[in-house]
Amino acid sequence: MDSDVLNTWFAATARALPWREPGTTAWGVLMSEVMLQQTPVARVAPVWLQWVRQWPTPADMAAASPAEVLRAWGRLGYPRRAVRLHACATAIVERHDGVVPSDVDTLLSLPGIGAYTARAVCCFAHGQRVPVVDTNVRRVVARAVHGRAEPGLPSTTRDLADVAAILPEDVPSAAVFSAALMELGATVCTARNPSCPQCPVRQECRWVALGRPASTEPRRPGQRFAGTDRQVRGLLMEVLRTSTTPVQRTQLDVVWPADPVQRDRALGSLLTDGLVEQTAAGLFALAGEGEPATS
Repeated sequence: MDSDVLNTWFAATARALPWREPGTTAWGVLMSEVMLQQTPVARVAPVWLQWVRQWPTPADMAAASPAEVLRAWGRLGYPRRAVRLHACATAIVERHDGVVPSDVDTLLSLPGIGAYTARAVCCFAHGQRVPVVDTNVRRVVARAVHGRAEPGLPSTTRDLADVAAILPEDVPSAAVFSAALMELGATVCTARNPSCPQCPVRQECRWVALGRPASTEPRRPGQRFAGTDRQVRGLLMEVLRTSTTPVQRTQLDVVWPADPVQRDRALGSLLTDGLVEQTAAGLFALAGEGEPATS
């Protein structure tokens, strides 16, 4: 894949995302990558801007309580990410003097940091030549390199090797190329209705050359939200986020009266995940916000 062509396209057409602005710190990049997991850019951007003002360094976040972070997380979804980000900030302060590490292995040792996020921070924050693989990148590589409509099941080893093989040797170019690959998958080489005529690398895309053959991968069903435990968890969390004091069990019960068993299961999972705690008085609060019950 011609990196010069793709990098030139990226320089001319890349979305103006706030975490791409010059001067964004490694901590700002790390926060953006955690927030963007399973959450659209449009929902993340305003929350991220608030967070970089409120907690511009890991030390600032570590000094906050988990409850403050959960409350600021709002309705981004999957709130365990917020608790893990707080734990990550604490670990950075305790183990690395408040400085975000710049190597993959050290980043992987931090709470809540997986293979993608560690490499994204090294690439986008520290400008390193490391393969960065997300769903969009996997789709671009599957089409342009392998001639397949869809990438199939993920394989960390195979996917990293695929991307490493097409990275330019020049380190600064490689870092830009990684961002450009991701942008291409997000805006042009999309899962549905890809805009092949607008693709900067269409002339060398194997999938286009083969006539854009249809996918042979089994279609995975879309994720249902209404009526799921995830919806009930969100409703329970909303009660706790909007209350300034621990709440009675009855205040939680009213959000899902139709199925007490499901509601109890959802509340139990929030307690198990460390997002919610029960106080000695039997009330419920966000993690770190109430007096824990004694055993």
